[in-house]
Amino acid sequence: MTTGESLDGGPDGTGAPLVDVRDLVVGFGDLRAVDGLSFTLAKGAALGLVGESGSGKSTVASALLALHRGTGARVDGAVRVAGVDVQAASDDELRRLRGGKAAMVFQDPLSSLDPYYAVGDQIAEVYRVHVKASRRAARARAVEVLDRVGIADAARRARARPHEFSGGMRQRALIAMALACAPDLLIADEPTTALDVTVQAQILDLLHTLREETGMGLLLVTHDVGVAAESVDDVLVMRHGRAVEHGPVAAVLGAPREEYTRELLGAVPRVDVPRVRLGGAGAAAGGSGGVPGGGAVGGGAVPGGAASGGGVLDGGVPVGGAPVGGESSGGASAGGVSGGGVPGGAASDGGLDDGEFSGGGPSGDGEVGEIVLEAVGLRREFGRGRRRFTAVDGVSLTVRRGETLGVVGESGSGKTTLGRMLVGLLEPTAGSVRYEGRVRSGVRPAVQMVFQDPVSSLNPRRSVGESIADPLRARGERDETRIRGRVGELLERVGLEPAHYDRYPHEFSGGQRQRVGIARALAADPRVIVCDEPVSALDVTTQAQVVALLAELQRELGLALVFVAHDLAVVRQVSDRVAVMRRGRIVELGSADEVYESPRDPYTKQLLAAVPALDPEVAAERRRARRQPAAV
Repeated sequence: MTTGESLDGGPDGTGAPLVDVRDLVVGFGDLRAVDGLSFTLAKGAALGLVGESGSGKSTVASALLALHRGTGARVDGAVRVAGVDVQAASDDELRRLRGGKAAMVFQDPLSSLDPYYAVGDQIAEVYRVHVKASRRAARARAVEVLDRVGIADAARRARARPHEFSGGMRQRALIAMALACAPDLLIADEPTTALDVTVQAQILDLLHTLREETGMGLLLVTHDVGVAAESVDDVLVMRHGRAVEHGPVAAVLGAPREEYTRELLGAVPRVDVPRVRLGGAGAAAGGSGGVPGGGAVGGGAVPGGAASGGGVLDGGVPVGGAPVGGESSGGASAGGVSGGGVPGGAASDGGLDDGEFSGGGPSGDGEVGEIVLEAVGLRREFGRGRRRFTAVDGVSLTVRRGETLGVVGESGSGKTTLGRMLVGLLEPTAGSVRYEGRVRSGVRPAVQMVFQDPVSSLNPRRSVGESIADPLRARGERDETRIRGRVGELLERVGLEPAHYDRYPHEFSGGQRQRVGIARALAADPRVIVCDEPVSALDVTTQAQVVALLAELQRELGLALVFVAHDLAVVRQVSDRVAVMRRGRIVELGSADEVYESPRDPYTKQLLAAVPALDPEVAAERRRARRQPAAV
């Protein structure tokens, strides 16, 4: 594939690129989302568009199919896709292009699929529109492509509706819909965001296999550098709508030329790098050698140059200071991982006692005190009769003052249910939760929660200041002057401004909304904060800033943190101890270094092997290993 110049030849001529973009400009009012971007994609090749949220990646992807037409956006430049001049094409020509020659897989499959119709019927409709086939032939094609993307019992599952599919299955269904008409180009916009590592690995393996079998081209849009390393031949790094660096994936990730690329790589959390504890209360505020935005997350040294200690995001500042203006919602990230040859060990039968794999507690200058929260034999069931199932089964653990306990596992492993029981939002079916040695039921003010989705956890009709003030009023505070002053202090502590009191959630970026959620949790003066996937929807630099903020608050206030996540790389970089959950049970528990470097349980090894690697050769080797019959 070329890296910026158009290939000669007509639409159907030999050597003509599948995608040819020249001087693309996309503007929304006074904002230039894409500013003079040029690149080409050869037939059968794969290109990754990588960058932070707001860099213009998805805008470029939409421009390839003229999805901005009729929206008021200003689009200039030349775009040719599969021989079609997208800018000059009529509506009929675009309809034939979309789905027929080029198809797109969107980020959120649940919102992309119609909840009313069966998945198979939706795929069949796409096929009939483009191929003019009979209903019977279209249904048969839908079952065929569902089977091709790895959905078991495809004929039966084709009759199911989207809500009956898991997140990974819905993403497979969208890919099947895109494949229905055998397109020459597949555009995948953040196809693995918010998926756990094993499902993510399956989706990436599927895309690679489909490329091998069909010869289609792939344009992968992602903020996750590890995902790009696993999936593409070339990578184009974007910032502020422009190309920063463009070249073969191994060269760009292995020896980046541009400082911004090095900073982006430096912000990627790594499972093969031990946690770095920074001394001093202000360590999270940045400084030399830190990740963008400061904090404990990062991969350390980056080939080709050290990461900068400053913020990658323009407008961003160290935590605890002025507003961070550049944050935006994105998706979860995973970094590299050490080789697959880990020490073996017998499988655990689950339900481990908290002290069975002792790790000795945190290292460095972290101070760990008395036990503040203890779970004893927690069990939680849902449903009745035949439909009853156990989400959490016999979990026991302790959390000490000043430490971070990471809880990892696949979707459906019981992590969030456990977190909600620790806070008191769910009552256990059996077992108990003890706070400072005493059994308490109901919500515990000293144990607060930061939720995964700050958009849905904040009332859109109330200002963020009013939401943060709720815990203060619940404790009996009635003086509005004191309430407003305290909320202003909390906003400043999480890196926002007191003047933001009267703003509404939609006026903030994704990372800023998560800071508001943290401020609300702090308003109750908690001893323990349970963080449920707090960074899964954020890009790597915003992720690093939020994690750094939590680390700084923990040092200043002596908080205990329970960090629930499916991103193993982030969990290693924030945790003193780690509990691995599977099917409602803890299968491994120990210090972070022990669990990651010498995992005992086969399930833990499987999770670690599924984490994307930044080295394309390592990624290819793991993909081959997963294709073996023993692989899941």
